[in-house]
Amino acid sequence: MSVKIQRPKLPPALLEGGLPSTFTEAEYYQGHNVTDEDYMYQTAERLHFDQLIFSRVSFENVTFPQIEITDVIFDKCNFSNADFSDAVIHRAEFKQSKLTGANFSGAALRHVTFDDCMGNMAAFGFSNQRHVQFSMCSLRQADFYESAFKKVDFKECQLDSSNFAETSLDGIDFTTCEFDNITISFDKLAGCIVTSEQAIGFSKAFGIVISDE
Repeated sequence: MSVKIQRPKLPPALLEGGLPSTFTEAEYYQGHNVTDEDYMYQTAERLHFDQLIFSRVSFENVTFPQIEITDVIFDKCNFSNADFSDAVIHRAEFKQSKLTGANFSGAALRHVTFDDCMGNMAAFGFSNQRHVQFSMCSLRQADFYESAFKKVDFKECQLDSSNFAETSLDGIDFTTCEFDNITISFDKLAGCIVTSEQAIGFSKAFGIVISDE
């Protein structure tokens, strides 16, 4: 499946740096290129990020629930254990970033790419995702419980021990991904695209004994 993703719409030039060292609740931040900054452990609700580029920026352990992110690129950033629950993310790119334990539960994602990211144990439960691509990401033990997918692509991802329970996998292509075990719901599996070897793994997950004798 080829998912068409709209790229972030950025102006020809952005202001270098210039964002405050501490974010303020419900504040609007726009039009900057931010490099090598550290925002660890900050807390602010309902932030607005618009037309920004963050490079090598740490958002480790931040608590930013209900953040709105539009036309933003995150390059080599650290979101370990960050709380972006109930976020609205539109036209954003996460490139070579660390998302270990990050919380995107309940988030709405539209035209978002995760490229070569470390997302083990990341939480996407109850998220609503449209035109989203995970490419060459490690998503071991990641949680997608009861998510809504439309035009979502997993390409060359590590999905071992990930959780897709109660999530419809209709149209989801796992053929380029790797996993030994994965949690899925039998009644949500119709239309999922897998290799023959992966299909055997799915069968074993439901207790089906396969015999060629």
